[in-house]
Amino acid sequence: MAQHIIVVDYDPCWEQKYLAEAETIRAILGENCTAIFHIGSTAVKGLKAKPIIDIMPVVRDIAAVDEKQGAFEGIGYEYLGEFGMARRRYLRKGGDERTHQVHIFQETDRANIERHLAVRDFLRAHGEIARQYGALKETLARQYPYDIEGYCDGKEAFVKDLERQALRWKQNAPSSI
Repeated sequence: MAQHIIVVDYDPCWEQKYLAEAETIRAILGENCTAIFHIGSTAVKGLKAKPIIDIMPVVRDIAAVDEKQGAFEGIGYEYLGEFGMARRRYLRKGGDERTHQVHIFQETDRANIERHLAVRDFLRAHGEIARQYGALKETLARQYPYDIEGYCDGKEAFVKDLERQALRWKQNAPSSI
């Protein structure tokens, strides 16, 4: 069965779910992990979102993460390697009814780290844009309930513009790292 795409109102429990999972991930990555962040829509209070917790660990050595594949699989993650993005390690949990996604970057990959944090922080600081984004996602989830490609294609232009705005805004904001 295909992934069921649903968008729901913000749930304050998402923060606790992130914290619990982040602790487990940090334990697996050990001293290689230099930071870990809650990213994506569930990290923005008030934003409608798919109820999937996005987590971004930052590590010293991305290649060393591959040695932890078995440990991640042991707690229910599917380990997908780069999965279309060079120098990233991507993991997901929950099968078609996904609950968590992990995007691991090496600390020297500043562009990808900053991009994710800039979008999160921009949405946190710009409630009207977050509301518009949530409304778009809700509409697309109704339109494409089992078509993740259609859902993603439908928000692609908005997300690209959002990233551009967020990165410009972030140049004038303090660093999250």
